[in-house]
Amino acid sequence: MFSLFSNHNEYHHQHDDGHHHQHHHGIKSIFSHFHRRRRRHNHNGRALHGPPSPTNQSSSVLMMEENINAAEFIFSKWDAEKNAYAKIKLLFSDDREEAKQFLRAVAELQNAMVFFVNNELGGASVSRSHALVRAQNLMQTAMRRLEREFYQILSANHDQLYPESVTTISSVSSISTVTEDGDDPDEEIRAAGEFISEMERASALAVADLRAIAGAMISAGYGKECVKIYKILRKSIVDEGLYRLGFEKLTVKQVQKLSRETLDLRIRTWISAANVAVKTLFAGERILCDQVFGGSESISESCFAEIARDAAVQFLGFAELVAKSKRSPDKLFKILDLYSTISELWPDIESIFSFDSTSVVRSQAQASLQKLRETARSTLADIEVGIQKDASKSPPPRAGIHPLTRYTMNYISSLTDHEATISKIFADEPIPGKSPSSATTPSINWLLLRLLLVLLSKLDSKAGMYRDEAISNLFLANNMWFIVSKAKEGKLGLLLGEEWDALHIEQARQYAKNYEKLAWHKPADATTKTSAATAPEKMRDFTAAFEETLRSQREFEIEDESLRREMKDDIAGMMLPGYRVLYKQCIETLSDSGASVIKFAPADLISGLSDLFEVVNRSG
Repeated sequence: MFSLFSNHNEYHHQHDDGHHHQHHHGIKSIFSHFHRRRRRHNHNGRALHGPPSPTNQSSSVLMMEENINAAEFIFSKWDAEKNAYAKIKLLFSDDREEAKQFLRAVAELQNAMVFFVNNELGGASVSRSHALVRAQNLMQTAMRRLEREFYQILSANHDQLYPESVTTISSVSSISTVTEDGDDPDEEIRAAGEFISEMERASALAVADLRAIAGAMISAGYGKECVKIYKILRKSIVDEGLYRLGFEKLTVKQVQKLSRETLDLRIRTWISAANVAVKTLFAGERILCDQVFGGSESISESCFAEIARDAAVQFLGFAELVAKSKRSPDKLFKILDLYSTISELWPDIESIFSFDSTSVVRSQAQASLQKLRETARSTLADIEVGIQKDASKSPPPRAGIHPLTRYTMNYISSLTDHEATISKIFADEPIPGKSPSSATTPSINWLLLRLLLVLLSKLDSKAGMYRDEAISNLFLANNMWFIVSKAKEGKLGLLLGEEWDALHIEQARQYAKNYEKLAWHKPADATTKTSAATAPEKMRDFTAAFEETLRSQREFEIEDESLRREMKDDIAGMMLPGYRVLYKQCIETLSDSGASVIKFAPADLISGLSDLFEVVNRSG
């Protein structure tokens, strides 16, 4: 025996393995699903009668028997077991009038069964029992046909019912089913003609048919058959959709074994697919379930949960697997992209998977966000430690930019592209000694300042690798100027602020002046406190000091052109005023014989400095 829905939230159905199994649904349970009782007309123009309010019981019996006869005529025509025509022809095809008659006949057959169950017929119990058995057998025939049609519509409209199609017709969700009085989905869809495409029209019509069939089967107590078909077919659509988006389920171990290039590709593919997967694929299935099973929230929820839940958990769980794989500085940006993607999609995830039965999807999204947050913080801590522990022992040749400076500044600059995400990740992190600022984002501001402080501290220690204090200062001037210049290129300078910028430019200039005083003091000193009597000796001292200093300092470089020009001007400014006086004294004192003492005219000093600090092209 079959037991049917006791209400709209439960249904039970047992059957053998054959497709055309026998149904023996409990009769009284069937009638609890009866909703509409109205007068219709069958294909011969005979009246199909709703439940009467009889004054004459025998007349009512005749009316109900006529409903059964009319239903038998229609159902027999579409019984594929008895009619070859019904095997090859679809009820819901181009000519849809018979589909409407079929569904009306199902409703009126229910009316008749309700009547015979609820009305005592005196001595006519045998007749009553016979009518019920006959009606029940006819209902089974009708349900077999509707089950077949439901499967065919789902299968045949595979493309039209893709989620991207479904989401575009969600606004047409008010389309009526063919069983409602005076409302014809065909007409409604035709009326919307100019506003929807052919595919949208086909999709809307298929949805209306599925809704009508589902409503009839659930009302008659055959919901489980309908739901089973729906779940199997739609689950395959979701799985296929994710496959088409490039998603493949992986385990933690599989992710850890992927090469860096392969993992990067998988992450990029996932990020590209995420919007479509959530907002189109899963959202489309939610919409379709709501439209097809709109008469029962519990069935709609059950279908959607079984179709989309596992796939969504696997899809969103990929981000957590990446976060659990081996950390590296380069991977941080992928972690931040994943976090940003899920974070932006969270309102949609929360809305689409709002049921208790899909709470595991929401939990997975939150678990992925939490693990990504932890990994991002840990990676940034690793970077800070990495800067502190940088073990390179050889100082950069020519006192140039240290590789650590280049790497760290490029890295910090890239972090600013993820300002909003980093702010979320560090939103609950206290900022020592500072109150939140409305002008900037405190969390990323603090993070950047901390990394820069660690870098500057490390550069101070690396400057000690040069034995010459002058060159240590040139190294610091070079690197500090690079840091400030790099900050000005993008958002970094805005986040650090003008005060930070001015302070560190001044610091770079101070290092430069320290270098100039330490490296160029000998030729500069030789031009001071001169007199006519000492001029020739001073000129010899200057010439020797200038040539020696110029020769020794030519092996160093200043990468930034503006700093290089500024420092050349400063060095020239240290010597030229005194040298002009010395030069004039020598000319006046030595007369024609001064040529043997004077090697440089004042203008020659500028020429001598022209190729100072030039950057050597080391690309070869």
